[in-house]
Order: sequence, then structure tokens, then C-alpha cells
Amino acid sequence: MVSTWRWSGRVTQHRQRNFAVFWTAQTLSVLGDSFALIALPLLVLQATGSLARMGLLTAVGGAAAVVAGVFAGVVVDRVDRRRLLIGCDLVRMVLYGSIPVVWVSGPRIWLLYGVLPLCEAVGTFFAVGYVTVVRRLVATERLTEANGRLNATAAAAGVLGPVCAGLVAAWAGPASAVGVDAASFGVSAACLLLVRIPPRPADDRPGPTADRAARRAGLWRDLRTGVSFLYGHPALRSLTALLFVFSFLTLGLTDLVIYHVKHDLGHDDGTVGTVMACGALGTIAGSLLVARIRRRFGFGWTWAGATAVCGLAFAGLGWTRDVAVVAGLSATFLGCVGIAGTCSMSLRQEVTPEPLLGRVTSAFWALHYSAAPIGAAALTWSAERHGTAPVALVAGGLCVVIAAVALFTPVRRSGRPS
Repeated sequence: MVSTWRWSGRVTQHRQRNFAVFWTAQTLSVLGDSFALIALPLLVLQATGSLARMGLLTAVGGAAAVVAGVFAGVVVDRVDRRRLLIGCDLVRMVLYGSIPVVWVSGPRIWLLYGVLPLCEAVGTFFAVGYVTVVRRLVATERLTEANGRLNATAAAAGVLGPVCAGLVAAWAGPASAVGVDAASFGVSAACLLLVRIPPRPADDRPGPTADRAARRAGLWRDLRTGVSFLYGHPALRSLTALLFVFSFLTLGLTDLVIYHVKHDLGHDDGTVGTVMACGALGTIAGSLLVARIRRRFGFGWTWAGATAVCGLAFAGLGWTRDVAVVAGLSATFLGCVGIAGTCSMSLRQEVTPEPLLGRVTSAFWALHYSAAPIGAAALTWSAERHGTAPVALVAGGLCVVIAAVALFTPVRRSGRPS
């Protein structure tokens, strides 16, 4: 996979090797996360038979990730990022590895409620750190291409992980699947030990002689720094506002598709899985095509065009009665989300000063996802009350409006050739 990467003459062989190893580590880390996605709920179901307990575990993990996201950027910008990534993988290896060991003597549900929140929080630190490391490993003109390949393999791992976890759980039990998950993080950490990340510019963290009050003031200053940079950069400010609305409208799309396929069209869980797999293939395709599309059309038109197609696909989802068309529209939507998301990540990496990248990334994610859970609840409640077709039409139409508005903001003129 990684050996097929082609670089220009300006990129050294050493940088190529570093990125290849880092790419492998990131793929393994995502594979581990996707294993946990199915293995832990299966453990809860096996032990309790309760759907409510499964949902509670997911909610607790999600809350921990949100809280960690507030501070992740500050930490990432203040520590050695390579050591942070290795540490995150090792911590998750130990935490997840404790589950099958303890499970030998019988189910211990309380352990899951302790392990998953910690792992989700650590995973957030890893995610922010990995975004900043890519900036150091890849030449600026290759960022979109690099991010596209990282996102494509992450999407592939996100499909392969749950499938493999289900097979391992069926063969040896869910606890064994969690053990495989733990091992994947260990291999990822070993790969990261081989990566040499170029030194980054010195940041403005307080020195060792700073007193406690100064360090506390520095912490709160750092928490505001990411938000201040986003607000002060015209394109990022507009993009954050637009994505705030887009995320509000679209986070519940997966639930809407599942409800439509099962309730409206009367298909079984196997069909739902097939539709979701087609969506993941769309993500892979979009991530692989994004660099070529951006080079041709530029950042602004690529982002706005992908968002507009997302809206059109979303609008049609509730109206079609053919499950193959639903699968195609899901793939189109997620493929365009991959294109827009990769462009957005690359733009932040290009325009953000190196010492601020972690804080800006963390602030960007926190701000534009902050209302998304409320939007998902509102979308699914509305669909249940009024039907999927009109709700999908309204939400999709508003996404097209977001794309049109973007063309009248600094987003249209931002970015550089990739």
C-alpha cells in the first residue's frame, strides 16, 4: 500500500520513508479504534443482554472525547508530538489489553465503563497530534494528497475493523476481539518508534521557572489562542461557521439512512450493512480523488462543490424506494464529505503557524461539532414524526445553500495549489 506513493524530486527519500511508516502506524491505530467500535458493545450485550447498557457505554465514551478535545490542542502544542503519539498507543494497548485478562475470571462490566472513556480521551489526543505531525512529514504542496491517502486508508480500516472484530468475536468471543484491538495499538507504537519527525519551531510555552499562577494564566491563554486564530483568519472563520451549520444538519444522516432502509423500505440488517459498506467505499474514492480535484479547481470551488453535491445526495435519500439508489446516494454523500473534509484539514495545515497547529485543530473540531449532537437528535425526531423524505429534502437543500453562501465568503479565494 504505502510503497505505491510517488513523490516529486523536492521530497527527500528520508521524508518518504518517514511518511510511509507513519501512514502504516496511523492505519493500524484506526483499525484498533474500529475493532473497539463493535467488540466492546458485543461484550456488554454478551454480559447483560441490555441495549440500554450498550448505549450508556457509548455515551460515556463520547462525553470523554468531547472533554479531552478542549485540552488536546494545548497539550499537543506543548509536548514532543512523536512521544505523545507513541504514549497514546501504549496507553490504549495496556487499557484494552486489561479487558481480556480480567474477563478470564468472568465479566466485569465496571471495567468497560472505566476503560472506554480513558481510551476515547487518549484517542482524541492522538487524533489532534497526528494532524500536526503530517505537517512536519510532508511538503506543503503534498498535504492534500497525503491527507487524502491517510483518510482513504482510515476509511478502509473503518470498514475492515468491524468485520474482522465480528469474525473474531464469533470464533473466540468478544474479549478476544478486544485483545486483538490492544495488539494493533502495540504494533502502531512500534512503527512510530521508527519515525523521525523534523524538529518544529520553538513555541511559547512557559519555562521551568514560571510560577503556578503564570502557568495557569498560560493554560487559559492557550485555550483561547486556537479560537482567536480561527476568528482572525477570514477563510477559517467562515469555514468554521459554515461547518457548524453543516454538521448540525448532517450528523444524524447515518441514523436516517438506517431508519429509511429498515422502516420505510422493509429490508433487513444485512441490507443495512451493505448500504453502509457502499458509503465507506465512497469515502475511500473521495479521499483518493481529492488532490486531483483541488489541483484543477482550487480549494474554494472544490469545497463548495463537494458540499453542494452532499446536499443533493442527502435531499434524494428519503425519496428513493430503490435500495441500490440509496446505497449510491450514501456513497456519493460520504465521498463528497471526504473531499470537503480533506480540503479543510489541508487548508488548516497550510495557513496555521506550526506552534499553533494543535490548538487551532482542537478548537476547529470543538466549535464546528459543538451543536451536531443536538442536530442529530432533531433530525431523527423530525424524520420519525414527519417522514424521512421531507426532512431529508429540507436538510439537503440547506446544505446546498451552505455551499452557495461559501462562494460569497473568503473560502472561495482561499488555499493554494496542491
